[in-house]
Formats: sequence, C-alpha cells, structure tokens
Amino acid sequence: MKIVNFSEQNSIIGQYMAEMRDKDYQRNRLLFRNNIMRIGECEAYEVSKTLRYETRDVATPLGTAKVSVPADEVVLATIFRAGLPFHNGFLNIFDHAGNGFVSAYREYKDEAHTKVGIHVEYLATPHIDGKVLIIADPMLATGGSMELGYKAFLSKGTPRQVHVCCVIAAPEGIEHVRRTFPEDTTVWCAAIDPGLNEHKYIVPGFGDAGDLCYGDKI
Repeated sequence: MKIVNFSEQNSIIGQYMAEMRDKDYQRNRLLFRNNIMRIGECEAYEVSKTLRYETRDVATPLGTAKVSVPADEVVLATIFRAGLPFHNGFLNIFDHAGNGFVSAYREYKDEAHTKVGIHVEYLATPHIDGKVLIIADPMLATGGSMELGYKAFLSKGTPRQVHVCCVIAAPEGIEHVRRTFPEDTTVWCAAIDPGLNEHKYIVPGFGDAGDLCYGDKI
C-alpha cells in the first residue's frame, strides 16, 4: 500500500489545514466546507496523474490538436454526511466521473462512548467493474466506516484500482486499510495525526467533520 501525506511537502493545503484546525475559524461553517472542498480539489488533481491516458484528436476552429485525456473510467464514492463537500471537490476535477454514495455512521455501544460500531443502511452507485474507485471521506479514524463503505461498493463490481482519500488520517485507520483493502491501494491525506482519543476521534484533528460542516446532530 502506498501513502501520500501532503503535510510532508509545502503546498497551499497547509493554509487550508491551519484554518480548519482553528477553533475560532470553525465557527463559520461555509468557510470550513469550502476548505474541505478545496483540499478535495487538490487531492483529485494529484490522483489524476496516476490514471492511464490516451491521445485524442480534437478539432479546433483552426485545425486539429492532439490531446492526452484519461482512458480510465472513474467512480467517485463518498460516505454520508461529512464526505459531501469533500466529494464535491473531487467532482469539480473529475466532472465526467460516476458517483456512488453510502451511509456508514458510528454507533456507540456503551454509555462512556468508548466502544464504537459502524452501521450501513443506504447505497447508490453505478457498476464499478474495471474502473478506478476513489473513496473520499474527510476523516480516516478507526477505518471501520471506510472498510464497510468499500465492501458495500464491491457489491456492484470489482474496481481496477482503489484510492482512499481523506483530509486527516490516524495511524490506526491507515493500518486498518492496509489489512482490509487491496495491496495496491493508495491512501491520500492532507495530514497524519498521532492517534485517537478514548472516543475514537483523531487527535489533535479538528473535531467532528460532519458537525462542523452541517451543524450538530441528535
């Protein structure tokens, strides 16, 4: 498995991350969602470099131009609800891609909120046989929802290549993906934080991405 950690290189992603981690900046949901989307756009551009390409003749008003275009079919997949603005960033780049959606959310199994389960109940996706599957979810914490989301998409075919894209990852989540995804999977992230707290949230992270994008939930 390959891991691409953008915090190991200088780019504008660092500015977006600084703003998103700032507890005062987080009060503005619109700005937070926009930065999630912009990181998605940055990652999508980098992922685009890994696709297979073919040359196509394009007629212009003055002649014919040869242009390299993707030969791979791409399916963008995300996990409700935090993944929506991140997914939109990828869709801004891969505007011809198919789109898949799954609901996978954490359920605490005890009153102390230290034992976490994952519940999946909704799936909408095109066939993914032979395609490049990009699963975009902002937080890779335990990796449980990522695994169950991936298995749900596999009910619609087997992709040629899988990319797991997130904003922040924890080592526990990366290790879980390593154990449960194909060996040639690539994990893309804007940062890898030290680990998880007792409630299975990434620390220092930036909190609950879904709540910061859309407000508290009951």
